[in-house]
Amino acid sequence: MLVPLYGQEYRSRKKMDSQSEWQRKDWVKVRGVPMICSCSSNWERIDNFQAREEDIIIATYPKSGTTWMSEIVDVILNDGDTEKSKRDAIFNKIPMLEFWVPGVVPPGCQVLDSLPSPRVVKTHLPVSLFPKAFWEKNCKIIYVARNPKDVAVSFYHFDKMNQLHPEPGPWEGYVDKFIQGNMGFGSWGTHVKEFWALKQERNILYMFYEDMLEDPKREIRKVMRFLGKDLSDDVLEKTCLHTSFKAMKENPVTNYTAIDSSIMNQSVSPFMRKGICGDWKNHFTVAQNERFDEYYQKEMSGTDLSFRF
Repeated sequence: MLVPLYGQEYRSRKKMDSQSEWQRKDWVKVRGVPMICSCSSNWERIDNFQAREEDIIIATYPKSGTTWMSEIVDVILNDGDTEKSKRDAIFNKIPMLEFWVPGVVPPGCQVLDSLPSPRVVKTHLPVSLFPKAFWEKNCKIIYVARNPKDVAVSFYHFDKMNQLHPEPGPWEGYVDKFIQGNMGFGSWGTHVKEFWALKQERNILYMFYEDMLEDPKREIRKVMRFLGKDLSDDVLEKTCLHTSFKAMKENPVTNYTAIDSSIMNQSVSPFMRKGICGDWKNHFTVAQNERFDEYYQKEMSGTDLSFRF
């Protein structure tokens, strides 16, 4: 278990390590894509990551339902045994490939190397930074996309509490940063469109956050079929209850409360905040909404991809 790296052991280590080395640093561009500073060094570890044919990849743009889908997949792989899903924190069960805080948290790819198959891999990497081995091994990829207005709002609150991200500044200017793609992991539009374009030729199940909210049983069935599982209706019901927003927000395995406040300060904003569709209406001004609509129409032109708001 790696929880101590985020907890008591981490708190003792941080006294020896200067927090200024990783806290609130600007994004660092990796091949043109803004990345978390602490994760950006020694990128060869990502390029050379050794995939396995049994690997299951959960790929998303940040704040699009990654943790939700991760727990759903973990329960399905354990045939609905929710007690097994309580064995460890979600970030240990399903490590984030690119995550790394040198001297504090080991590289995600290193943690993944030590896990038995089938491994479940979390990543926010865009197609341009995806390890080639995932394509070569034809790994199963579950991609979750969410409407960009709610993503922007959720990302803003996440940036406020995540000490590994640069200060987000006031909301007034944040929308423009999002439109410009000056965010961790780059442009939302590029991210969702490139995976959408690959879904017919690659082993990709493309899911929508709003569909999952509307009918979780229907969407979980899609994931079950994609993973080759034929589980009973009782298991499906149990999985839905276990992975509801309320249950996951109260579950220490999924709510990230195991991570030290020096990395994620949940007194600023909880990791699991609202989990709804339409919270953007509580944040966007009329002018911001008009500007964002123009951005969205431009991004979606020439594609049959569309989102519900």
